[in-house]
Amino acid sequence: MFEPAARFILYFEEAMAALIDAIDIKKKMCFEFENTPYYCLDVEVSTPTARGGQTLVRLKMRNLLTRAVFDKTFKAGDKFKEPDLDLVEASYLYSDNDGSYFLDQVTFDTISLSPEKLGDALDFLVEGALLQIDKYNGNPIGLRLPAQVELAVEYTEPATRGDTASGSVTKPAKLETGMEIRVPFFIKEGEKVKVSTETREFAGRA
Repeated sequence: MFEPAARFILYFEEAMAALIDAIDIKKKMCFEFENTPYYCLDVEVSTPTARGGQTLVRLKMRNLLTRAVFDKTFKAGDKFKEPDLDLVEASYLYSDNDGSYFLDQVTFDTISLSPEKLGDALDFLVEGALLQIDKYNGNPIGLRLPAQVELAVEYTEPATRGDTASGSVTKPAKLETGMEIRVPFFIKEGEKVKVSTETREFAGRA
């Protein structure tokens, strides 16, 4: 058994260990700021040129609750908590007017997300698609898509003689989810293509 003082020291050390300095934030890390979880999209460190100046850290950050993205500058020594975040492996089931539904791959529970929490992610989802759902303090708050998804081309104009096959010339294509992107002229209706979930652009044949 720990004495009260020892328990306090242990608790204090654990609490301090859970803090993250702004200078240590890296891309794709999560941190908590003003009781809200954030995901780091990019980092820019400014080193002072004058003696006594402060090192500043500019973070491009996404609010995991609202999905809003913005830049904010912190001092190198500013500290953040590690958010109580869990990633749950899930597969996409279906959507209705109330939201979208996913199957937890471990517990087989159904997880629901409102349209506000999904944003434009439905453009990348087909039945059975595997992804990760963020849970904050035990509650589902949004999903993380893979870097690329494979989707079938539902409609695109056929290539005609004289079209380049190099991929430097593109044409519009409607995908199975309803999303429209531009694809090279050699892509045919019914083919599967890779699409970047970050840029929403063609990323190759599947």
